[in-house]
Amino acid sequence: MQRRTFIAGAGAATAALGARSAWAKPEHKWKMVTTWPKNFPGLGTGAENLAKLIGEMSGGRIQVKVYGAGELVPAFEIFDAVSRGTAEMGHGSAYYWKGKSEIAQIFSTVPFGLTAQEMNGWMYHGGGLELWTELYAGFGLVPAPAGNTGVQMGGWFNKEINSVADLQGLKMRIPGLGGEVLKRAGGTPVNLPGGELFTALQSGAIDATEWVGPYNDLAFGLYKAAKYYYYPGWHEPGTILEAMINKDVYESLPADLQSIVMNACKVVNQDMLAEYTARNPAALETLVSQHDVELRKFPDGVLAKLRTLSNEVVAELAGQDAFSQKTFASYQKFLKQAKAWSGISELTYLQARDRLDQQTDDQA
Repeated sequence: MQRRTFIAGAGAATAALGARSAWAKPEHKWKMVTTWPKNFPGLGTGAENLAKLIGEMSGGRIQVKVYGAGELVPAFEIFDAVSRGTAEMGHGSAYYWKGKSEIAQIFSTVPFGLTAQEMNGWMYHGGGLELWTELYAGFGLVPAPAGNTGVQMGGWFNKEINSVADLQGLKMRIPGLGGEVLKRAGGTPVNLPGGELFTALQSGAIDATEWVGPYNDLAFGLYKAAKYYYYPGWHEPGTILEAMINKDVYESLPADLQSIVMNACKVVNQDMLAEYTARNPAALETLVSQHDVELRKFPDGVLAKLRTLSNEVVAELAGQDAFSQKTFASYQKFLKQAKAWSGISELTYLQARDRLDQQTDDQA
């Protein structure tokens, strides 16, 4: 009796082991191409985290190998690579693809527009993701938010910006709608991938560059190439990093794996924002205290001019076609509601916190 029980138990264990082995065997082997340097903090590691999470959540049924910018395709060719099926997945940001569709930029960030938290609200509960999905379907892609940097810094400059006149002739790496705004202010926008920024700034090929914020800018050593570090990041108040999946590949997945891919993107989207929130303060302190970076606020007059030009650029973008009009209307409706709420919630709270902290410091 004991022998039969042992044999039965051993047989069950062997069967279970075989089932686990079959379960762990990859059913889908994907390539993910990115616009970021391999394993670059925040952005590159965010892509790696997404690939790892998809593998873990799928029990190994989907295996994703990540390629940094230039490893499989150049940084700004990942959109076409995923659309063609050269890679099953990509990680970048939608403002890089304005050559494909001008309105795509709105799904990345808008100057003086929605913050990260507000962008997530629009995406997941305000109709933004549905519009984005409709747009990308025409290119054979399925998009998803897969990271956010939060409010960025205004950038690194080799000269002081004291007035709008200082923007005249300024060669600056700045993508998306922010680049068009700079152009109308008299500057020259240049679109470069992250891996080329330091050399371009150091050599004088450009006069200024924005990248992300202290965490990433410290990692790139941009403080070695420029003296002045300006804020706020008017051009990118809440930049979404995107995952894009080849539509045919995505639709060939069973429903459970589709859900796993999309929910993995949601997890990484939230985690990246949390990482930047945690890492930026310490990195900024290092830049200022250890590398003598001169932290500067853009003059109010400069911000006011940039805001006026931003309104013009976005309005023109919205008027291009029916889909752009529909998307802009959705964005603007959400922005109006978000501003009304944030004005009596976060903004008022932050102002009160700063004011009361200052009073406490003065009394100490």
